[in-house]
Amino acid sequence: MTESIIPTLRPEVAWSRLSAEALNDLARRDAVVLLPVASTEQHGPHLPTGVDDFLGTAVCHWTAERLAPDHPAVVAPTLWCGLADHHVAFGGTFTLSLPTYHALLRDLCRSILGAGFRRIVMVNSHGGNIAALSALAVELTRELGAAIATVTYFVEAADAVAGILEDQSNVMHACEGETAMMMALAPDLVDAARLPEAHGPAFDVAASLLPTLRQVRAWEEVSPGGVAGDARRANADKGEALLEACAGVLADRLRAGEPWA
Repeated sequence: MTESIIPTLRPEVAWSRLSAEALNDLARRDAVVLLPVASTEQHGPHLPTGVDDFLGTAVCHWTAERLAPDHPAVVAPTLWCGLADHHVAFGGTFTLSLPTYHALLRDLCRSILGAGFRRIVMVNSHGGNIAALSALAVELTRELGAAIATVTYFVEAADAVAGILEDQSNVMHACEGETAMMMALAPDLVDAARLPEAHGPAFDVAASLLPTLRQVRAWEEVSPGGVAGDARRANADKGEALLEACAGVLADRLRAGEPWA
């Protein structure tokens, strides 16, 4: 079995492993808070339901490590449930209504601000959250009067990711990209015996969000097997390169002062 490369959570970046006193100090240093927002949903026959949770959390930790020590960052506990109604038919999926999601994000951000932090980046790892987060970031900024930004890690790193993947241009769903990253992070959670089944039609996440005439479709209509893309070319080395690339792109933008510059 391949050894997991997921980094040990560093006490200086993991909110839940820090004392209130340490967090107060980081707030005084104007640390940015990375809030991973994910989903718990079906990921085909070969991957666990927590893929978005695991990958989004890892990208945030790797990003915070790259920012240290000159640009302090804190990784908040991951919001593991999002908008995933389109996956419910497969089973194994949690989902929220949009009003609940709005209220939950508002209260989480309010708590972060109440702890003295001024800048929050909601780092998303689930395609189904993208449209809502774009609108809710505007609402939350207005409601809370704070600098709240949102980013989807694999969309932000699209150019870098395209140079690593072989059979697709970006992350899809339970695909070459997500499977490779899970092979790097937690290989024991990837069912290699089911990989021959892990392929389905291509799905362009970014294109699906363009304001053209369309009807929302349940995922079982998009891919009866629950997979978009082809996981059969995935491997751990590719997964590590993808994680490095995604964290590197996000860290570079934050180091440059974006999106607040």
